[in-house]
Parts: sequence; structure tokens; C-alpha cells
Amino acid sequence: MRPSASFLALVGATVLAAAPALAAQRPAPPPAEQIAAAITPLPAEMQAGAAVLGYAANGKLVPLRAGTNDMICLAPNPEAKSFHSACYHKAMEPFMARGRELRAAGVKGGQVDTVRFAEVKSGKIRMPSSPSMLYQIFGGTFDAKTGIVTGGSRLYVTYIPFATAASTGMSTRPSEKDPWLMYPGTPKAHIMFSTGM
Repeated sequence: MRPSASFLALVGATVLAAAPALAAQRPAPPPAEQIAAAITPLPAEMQAGAAVLGYAANGKLVPLRAGTNDMICLAPNPEAKSFHSACYHKAMEPFMARGRELRAAGVKGGQVDTVRFAEVKSGKIRMPSSPSMLYQIFGGTFDAKTGIVTGGSRLYVTYIPFATAASTGMSTRPSEKDPWLMYPGTPKAHIMFSTGM
């Protein structure tokens, strides 16, 4: 079965995960609300200990909460048209932070990865040596009173830098029902999962 257009769009959005714009025009919600929204993708037992990055009044991305576990969450961008929150293992932070930095400097599209991949190769960015998770929710409506997102789509990613079909035994063909390997052989190679599996 061919993946649907909506599924492929969701997959494509993972490229931008954890890389919100640094200058929002709309006022940012209060920090407590941003934190509650940011941690929604995580399993319940990880939420209280996750570090959270969110937006200051000037639209810049800033730390909102220090973490006590290994996860980092990003609050939804106030300027975004739809809800998106993402949480990832701290081992991916050098790669993720560099992506945010490059986009803030005006680097666009695939050029962001061109720069990051070169920096990984040169040793400037160090990638994790073990699998690292990324949890995301796209779309839906966040209720600040309950801390629940309704109507959103969840997507799960396990980063395994430089993994290939041969090294993992996984298909690289996109699928809505089976795990598959995206960007094989690159620093951001990862296993894709969806809640439809």
C-alpha cells in the first residue's frame, strides 16, 4: 500500500522538528502553559523531568525549565499556524541546536543539513553512539487547563546515526504500517514509527 499524502507530509515535517523560528510575532503564552504544551508528546513518566525550551516575550527561544532526566522538549512556536511540540533525547542536542542556529541565521531547506553533515564529518558536531528517541505531536488543539492535545497526530522517531538497511535489516521504503529507515547512511538516519502501526 502506498503511503497517503498526509502521512508523507507528516514525515517531511520531521525534517524541521526541534527547529522552531527564533522570532515570533504573536505574544508567547505564559511559561507554565508553554511547558505544559511542550511535554505533551512524552510518555507520562518522563514529562515532569524533561527540560523545556520555549519563547520569551521578545520571541527568542530560551530555557523555560531545567531538566532532571535525559529529555528536552520544545514548546509550540506562537507564530506557527498549527500545533507542534517535540521532545528528543539530550544526546541529539548538538545536532538540533545547530539546526536552530543555522535557520535563525537565514540558512534554508536542505542547506541546513549540508552544513550540519559537514560539521559532523569534521568532528564539530558529535552524534550519539546509541539510539535516541524523538516524540512529536502535529496539529490538533491544546487545552491549557487540562494539558491535553486532542485531534493531533503522533509520530515517533529513533535516531541511529549512519544506520543503513544493511546494518539494521530495515526497509527504507516509506510505510504507514511498518517501521522504516529514513535518511539511511547519514548523521540523521532514523527509524520512523507512527501510531497507525
